[in-house]
Amino acid sequence: METRSAKRKKICQIPVNDQLVESIPIDRISDLPDAVLHHILFHVPIKCVAQMSVLSKRFRSIWATFPDLDFTTFNPLSISSNKNHSNSLTIDKIKPHDHLTTTTGMDFITQILAHRDKHSYIRTLRFRARLSFSRLNGLIRSAIRHNVQELDVEVATDDYFNFPRSVLGSESLRVFKLKSRYPGFRLPPSSIMRDGFQSLHTLSLSLIVLYNQPCLSNLFSNSSFPLLKKLNLDSCFGLNYLHVACRALEDFSLENCFQLQGLDVSGAKLERLRVARCFDAYNDKGWVKINAPRIRVLLWEYNAVTDVSVFQLSSCLDEVSIGIFILDEVISMAKLQSVSNFLTGLSNTRCLKLESQCVEVLSNNNYFLVYLQPFNNLKSLELHTGFNKNNVQGLACLFRCSPTLETLILKIINDYKIERKQWNRDLWDMSSTEEEQYWESQIQPLKSFLHHLKLVKIHGFLECENEVTLAKFLLKHGKTLQEMVLCTGHSTARDSLRRQKIRSQMMGFSRASSNAKVAFR
Repeated sequence: METRSAKRKKICQIPVNDQLVESIPIDRISDLPDAVLHHILFHVPIKCVAQMSVLSKRFRSIWATFPDLDFTTFNPLSISSNKNHSNSLTIDKIKPHDHLTTTTGMDFITQILAHRDKHSYIRTLRFRARLSFSRLNGLIRSAIRHNVQELDVEVATDDYFNFPRSVLGSESLRVFKLKSRYPGFRLPPSSIMRDGFQSLHTLSLSLIVLYNQPCLSNLFSNSSFPLLKKLNLDSCFGLNYLHVACRALEDFSLENCFQLQGLDVSGAKLERLRVARCFDAYNDKGWVKINAPRIRVLLWEYNAVTDVSVFQLSSCLDEVSIGIFILDEVISMAKLQSVSNFLTGLSNTRCLKLESQCVEVLSNNNYFLVYLQPFNNLKSLELHTGFNKNNVQGLACLFRCSPTLETLILKIINDYKIERKQWNRDLWDMSSTEEEQYWESQIQPLKSFLHHLKLVKIHGFLECENEVTLAKFLLKHGKTLQEMVLCTGHSTARDSLRRQKIRSQMMGFSRASSNAKVAFR
């Protein structure tokens, strides 16, 4: 059988006059291999890819074998069933010779899967819709029959539905993401769940109902997920305990599990761990165990305080973010000890971010002023704080524990409940303030910190007394300081005049480093 390229070559060898050659358009795109055309069309919305199928037999063939079906680029339920609608996307347009009736919504996607080339495979299938459990199961089974490799589904149903079991036995599936909107879905029994997922590399599950069904607790083991590299669990209702120990796992994220009491994470290859808005804040016996010798990024965001035991972490973490949530105004000594142990286990980090309540806990408890361990490898420190009077000693403590810090970022939270005193240069000249005296008393303890600091950024800078005092101290004693950036918010015309005056005064502050620049943004 003569190939398309050979036929074109024979045609090119037929002698024709020059004018005729110039008038014949050359279709170079149609001569491209299927794989190249698939790659090009991957960057085009699927609606356009379907409409292009009417251009020629070649493009009709390309559409029938197109491996990347992303239906999230349009709303399936908005497809018009009116044949006279110029923008409606119908099966007739996709397969002109099938004479099928126009369909809408999920029927449209079902028809596309049903009329695909039986030898084609699906690399990616993404869709989001409201549909019944039977329709969802049918779509997923159809995708599995086409050896789908990545399946990304966001679904809303009228009632709870069961996890689609056809996914468990798939040998082709590498990525599976199932996001359920209210009311959520249930998992099969543990014995059934453990027999599947042998080829899965990425798993993301959202809104799982686990009441009286604790099958998730010990599911994530080497035997169940031998190849799993990335795991994301979100909104697991009824989850009290979770043990994760997959030998290939590199990235683990756990979110919105408010009833969680115990978490045990162990992974020889784990590099990134994110836990956000988890743990029972009313339970004083919550615990966490982490054993991850290769971990690089640890994000601990707005979690209730628990007893954290760090068995083994990387010798030098690249990034750590700590945010804690405490219901009680007075934190117990046991929880203080837990926070201290957690921070001690993270003392090797290069980049550290502390959220506002964490800074408040450090500032309002003398325990940390004595027992907080130094961060000897720390190069960048970001602090979110209300920056009231009580925070000054806590900030100084963190500076002392950061002897090699090069970048300091302060993000000031301007809470109306916090009383902040405006800076007055005239009163300042008459006598130094209490805060200024305190910072001057810290010159010797902060000697190493002041000799390494190069960049300071203060966001939410409103020229209040404590802010200006700290800026003046860092400029006056920062031996290697290169730049101080002060980012202010919007202000009225009246405030602008006052700010302009204060800024001009700050530009005249003495500087220990001749290279130090001050910029207002």
